[in-house]
Amino acid sequence: MTGRTQPKLAGAADWVLCPGCRTLLYGKRLARAQHVCPECSHHHRLTAAQRIDQLLDAEGRHLFEYAAGDADVLGFTDTAPYPQRLAGARASTGMTEAVLLAAGTVLGEPVVTAVMDFRFLGGSLGAVVGELITRAAEIAVERRVPLLLVSASGGARMQEGAVSLMQMAKTSQALARLDEAGILTLSLVTDPTYGGVAASFASLADVIIAEPGARMGFAGPRVIAQTIRETLPDGFQTAEFLRERGHIDVICPRAELRPALARLLRVGGGRNAAPAPSGPAAPAGEGAPDSEVIRDHSRLSAGDAWQAVQTARSLDRPTTLDYLAGAFEDFQELHGDRVGGGCRAIVGGPARLDGMPVMVVGHQKGRTAAELTTRNYGMPTPAGYRKAARLMRMAAKLRLPLVTIVDTPGAYPGVSAEEQGQAGAIAENIRLMSTLPVPVVTLVSGEGGSGGALALAVANEVLICSSATYSVISPEGCAAILWNDPGMARTAAAALRIDAGHLLRLGVVDGVVPEPPGGSQADPHLAVQRVGAALADAVRRLSALDANALVAGRRDRFRAFGAHVVVES
Repeated sequence: MTGRTQPKLAGAADWVLCPGCRTLLYGKRLARAQHVCPECSHHHRLTAAQRIDQLLDAEGRHLFEYAAGDADVLGFTDTAPYPQRLAGARASTGMTEAVLLAAGTVLGEPVVTAVMDFRFLGGSLGAVVGELITRAAEIAVERRVPLLLVSASGGARMQEGAVSLMQMAKTSQALARLDEAGILTLSLVTDPTYGGVAASFASLADVIIAEPGARMGFAGPRVIAQTIRETLPDGFQTAEFLRERGHIDVICPRAELRPALARLLRVGGGRNAAPAPSGPAAPAGEGAPDSEVIRDHSRLSAGDAWQAVQTARSLDRPTTLDYLAGAFEDFQELHGDRVGGGCRAIVGGPARLDGMPVMVVGHQKGRTAAELTTRNYGMPTPAGYRKAARLMRMAAKLRLPLVTIVDTPGAYPGVSAEEQGQAGAIAENIRLMSTLPVPVVTLVSGEGGSGGALALAVANEVLICSSATYSVISPEGCAAILWNDPGMARTAAAALRIDAGHLLRLGVVDGVVPEPPGGSQADPHLAVQRVGAALADAVRRLSALDANALVAGRRDRFRAFGAHVVVES
């Protein structure tokens, strides 16, 4: 790329009228607050240069220069010739086009970034912008560095006609190339992001972050209202609206963006591969970190299965989020299935376990009545399983070991779940987990209820807490079906052999993590420590195996159940 006009940093006016609350703000104070209104938290628009200054570390930052040729392939004129419009945009912004490319670090983590500027013809996607976005992706591939795309656009550039339309395909292909290369992609959605940009690279990143109140959509509200006369709901197409419907991962205030980006880059940037032991994988149970895990069922005394059910269901037990807070670091929760659904019964995102980058997905019940209602009592909807599948695919792309934490009475059995394809969502997860080319470790921490649990538990190694349960059906459900008497639940629990000791003997689980006396709820800190050590040991051991061995081992593990049947050919 060759030199051209450098962008100028816009200075702060003496006084600024906030479009959010109509308060008159002192310009220098607004600038000190990163252009976020101190009265209403409205996030004012930034220039591309301001955005780069805010996001990237000052040391080592590099801005790529480029030259843009004649883009007027159509000889287009509306109220002014297109070349005249371009000249005006260049004069008013000091930019050559609507995007800046830069390389640098975010809190020390390397990144390549392409940042759009709405001031330049509405940040529209023309041939030069598409080329620059694509070039940023290619630089990221060349350098093996994550790509951060910052969008601010009204859509495709009409003055370039179908050539502009082709940039949607071109930039989408560039993101696909990053997927093939296993390189993390991040999209930061700022206000506004519409049309061809929203319908291409802005929506295709591994993680989509949005500033509060940022709007994103294909058709804008004015177009929708004028075209089909439809009344739009409150907050339509805002970041909050989109996250609730599963389309974005995180809403992040500007002041928190750098730490959030650094967490994602630290885990998904590919610089901290899981440290594998030298030589062949160590046998399960060897080494100090895993010394607490019981692998021999004869070491476990016979317990009361019904008591295990009651203990496993206790609302005082550590939840998935408790384990993430106590045994993991740098966890960044991600949201949404990207097809229109959100489910709070499943939580997940990248994190670090004993220094190793991993992807974690687990059921989340909650404790209080409000939490239980919000989390649907830990019973996932199809959107929850599709979100889990999205994170699993992301783990496979980035070569992150997958850790799943199971604690659910079962998948949500409601009418809406059936309408949305609950059975298919569970089946897809089971098949997907069978093919993941990364280590997969599951912990059953509380209830492991039916297919709703198995959809997160097709693993190379399955561990269970000593008071947890894992079953094809709840004891109450079994009693109602087979005895026609829900009061026979205690008898059903014993008959189903759902306690940890019997599950270990059957080979359904590979190890039991002993809980403190009185259960994990009696000493959550110790319980979390033991679980963290057991999971870290399993991940470290399995990381010594290549992708083919991991997939083959997982398939062999489940192929063995019922293999005593003889079929004559």
